[in-house]
Amino acid sequence: MANVPADLKYTEDHEWVRVEDGNVVIGVTDFAQGELGDVVFLELPTVGDTVEKGEAFGSIEAVKTVADIYAPLNGEVLEVNEELDGSPELVNGDPYGEGWFIKVKPDDLTELDGLMDAEAYEKHIA
Repeated sequence: MANVPADLKYTEDHEWVRVEDGNVVIGVTDFAQGELGDVVFLELPTVGDTVEKGEAFGSIEAVKTVADIYAPLNGEVLEVNEELDGSPELVNGDPYGEGWFIKVKPDDLTELDGLMDAEAYEKHIA
């Protein structure tokens, strides 16, 4: 069974979201990294880019496949996890910690209201 922390919000596309000081951190869930297999490369936006809810902001390449990464809300990219450039395997080893993707200044935090909580996400992946 995949690790699904209770303090996060989840998308149907298997991204997780954590609110920190009014900004959001986005990554891919433990379930998703397990399905993808060994992550070998990530394409992420740059600081200052904008992301749009429901639109792809990057991609994740694994041994098995390549998948788009979708934004759960509109906002501006404040920070990108540079550690993933040289160590994409952090996504497999610690998807909710060192394997985070980007930090975003949201246009409107209420856009997260439609996301799943941990219980709903567990049902979604069951």
